[in-house]
Amino acid sequence: MPVSNYKDITYEVGANAVRITINRPEVFNAFRTQTVEELIDAFKRADEEKSVNAVIFGGAGDKAFCTGGDQKVHMSEDGLYGPRGLVGLPIEELQSAIRDCRKVVIARVQGFAIGGGNVFCTICDLTIASEKAQFGQVGPKVGSVDPGFGTAYLARLVGEKKAREIWFLCRRYKADEALAMGLINKVVPHDQLDAECETWAAEINALSPTAIAIAKRSFNADSENIRGLSYLGIAAVKGYYQSDESKEGVKAFNEKRKPDFKKFV
Repeated sequence: MPVSNYKDITYEVGANAVRITINRPEVFNAFRTQTVEELIDAFKRADEEKSVNAVIFGGAGDKAFCTGGDQKVHMSEDGLYGPRGLVGLPIEELQSAIRDCRKVVIARVQGFAIGGGNVFCTICDLTIASEKAQFGQVGPKVGSVDPGFGTAYLARLVGEKKAREIWFLCRRYKADEALAMGLINKVVPHDQLDAECETWAAEINALSPTAIAIAKRSFNADSENIRGLSYLGIAAVKGYYQSDESKEGVKAFNEKRKPDFKKFV
């Protein structure tokens, strides 16, 4: 896929990092099938880029890094996003592409990192956030869940109790709270975010790319079983997305009302 053909993202090779940016600020950088397909291609392209050792992964605009799946296109005629992947979009392939990329992937979070956006921050190697950033999950509010890296791997980062709190209460956490729980690496003033990301990328770019790749694969090996859990879990989520209970969450979100899940239990 030529870079010029990207519709939902931008791709740029800089002095110290590849910059991959979700370019859908009008929907707070929520992703649809097109977005996920382009991101998979971009991370595979970045994996082969020899001039830099890092990827800076961000979202366009000033309000959001990413707010997860685009609920307005979530339900197609068959009850799913589209024709690809276990749940209609290949989210499991994107998560693997981020983890398998030999570069150090830095999440640049300037605003909301909610739902699938929070999962991206969990999966990325490093996360640098503006003081204006907010993190959290909304899956159980909208009839969705990430049954792999977004849950099991999250618990490795922030601890079992905190991970369960994040998913079972669906609260939002400010950047300093996310730093304290171990979800992110650093918080900086909003106007210093890009400079800080570039500084980290420059430090990484001065190092041995092979040593970095080996280190990353070693870190990943310790949690590789979660990839298997993710594929099994997403297979279960496929059936859940086809249920009336899950559809109620999406409908309520789009109709801007409180969902009534209990009537389907």
